[in-house]
Amino acid sequence: MNNEIRIYVACLAAYNNGKLHGVWIDATQDVEDIQEQVNEMLASSPEQGAEEWAIHDYEGFDGYGISEYEGFEDVHNIACFIEEYSDFGGALLSYFGNIDDAMTAAQEHYYGCFISVSDYAQELTEQTSDIPEHLQLYIDYEKMGRDMEMSGDIITIKTQHDKVHIFWSF
Repeated sequence: MNNEIRIYVACLAAYNNGKLHGVWIDATQDVEDIQEQVNEMLASSPEQGAEEWAIHDYEGFDGYGISEYEGFEDVHNIACFIEEYSDFGGALLSYFGNIDDAMTAAQEHYYGCFISVSDYAQELTEQTSDIPEHLQLYIDYEKMGRDMEMSGDIITIKTQHDKVHIFWSF
């Protein structure tokens, strides 16, 4: 499986004349290097004087959508965020819709990864409260976790059937 985070940049002059001409580019490299590869692709276009490009495809963004005319700096920042937070980066970006809030959540509000929200509720309760042994069996951690989610106290990002990333709301 290819884990590379990349974009396919196409020459619009060629595309508009029925020809496919473009290049796959690693989106985590420097913006100047991305632009240089696009310039080289345009210079080698089958259409004379090609100047315009568009992102026609992308891979490795984990469900986060990239616009056809997204700027290379934004693409680079998004790709680097997903690379840094590979367990939940794309899903967190999709949840917030922008990199600023996703970055704040990842850096300042991430609590951890759990098998379920109820496991988080149990850990939090046991770390913050002394529960008498005779009452421990009466605590419904599943409902506690659901209530935390529904009240907006936490944000959950489920990345696999047994991986739930918990973030405190902000």
